[in-house]
Amino acid sequence: MPSHRLRGALFLAPLALYIAVFFGYPLATNVGMSFREYTAASFYTGEAPFTGLDNYARLLGDPLFTKTLANTVLFTVGSLVFQFGIGLALAVFFQRRFPLNGVLRSLLLVPWLLPLVVSGTVWRWIYDQEYGVLNQALLGLGGAVERLTGWAPLGGEGIAWLSSTDMALASVTIANIWVGIPFNMVILYGGLQNIPRHLYEAAALDGAGPWERFRHVTWPLLRPVTAVVLMLGLVYTLKVFDVIVVLTNGGPANASHTLTTWSYQISFTDLDFGAGAAAGNVLILIALAFALVYLRSGRTADEGGAR
Repeated sequence: MPSHRLRGALFLAPLALYIAVFFGYPLATNVGMSFREYTAASFYTGEAPFTGLDNYARLLGDPLFTKTLANTVLFTVGSLVFQFGIGLALAVFFQRRFPLNGVLRSLLLVPWLLPLVVSGTVWRWIYDQEYGVLNQALLGLGGAVERLTGWAPLGGEGIAWLSSTDMALASVTIANIWVGIPFNMVILYGGLQNIPRHLYEAAALDGAGPWERFRHVTWPLLRPVTAVVLMLGLVYTLKVFDVIVVLTNGGPANASHTLTTWSYQISFTDLDFGAGAAAGNVLILIALAFALVYLRSGRTADEGGAR
């Protein structure tokens, strides 16, 4: 028995070492940095006075913290709702067999496969106020409406998607939704494929329509997959950085900053690494809280199923 345990420990040792070096050490360093006055000079002098919770107090007392936290919530909730909803609708749609089904599903994976910097650049071109395809399409539609009714919805001008404080957050959220839809569709499609077909046939024989079959067959059996998709989507969305930086860099006037981009700005623009580390730790705590809720709910569901 001891030899078996030793053998198992040897197999786990590389994984434990990897986690300790690439996750544990950076996390511990970040936590320690958040309790110190760590600036650019600290890298040269090695001096970083201990300040306790001062960085966290300054962070929570900053008026921008409330705005950034609200942006993070809006960005995360908006992304999750539409990514999941559209992904589920597409997964249900592709359950049907029709010509080019596989080709279309493969093409829908493109946004997910592209590097996020490329996706952000594409959306920056789409959102361009003067030459972007989105404004050109809206202006064309507005021109048709004006000819028919005499009313110009856009006043003949394109929408400032990225330079308006009212539209910037919505713009980056739409781009992130586009990036995340394929992931939701693929995972949910796989979950749908595992639902036995005879259950749908039995429900149809009982007179259940499409909505009743979805509500009483599809949704209950898809719930475990749904929980995984939402949790992974939540963790991913909380740490989205590339798309926001490429599109708006948190602007204009901090209108599209989330905790991720704000912590980066504090650290690498303001060079206040202690406060930036504190902002990163707040984000980690938020993600950890949701992860614990997910694990708790999963354990409760397993216990209920065991009974």
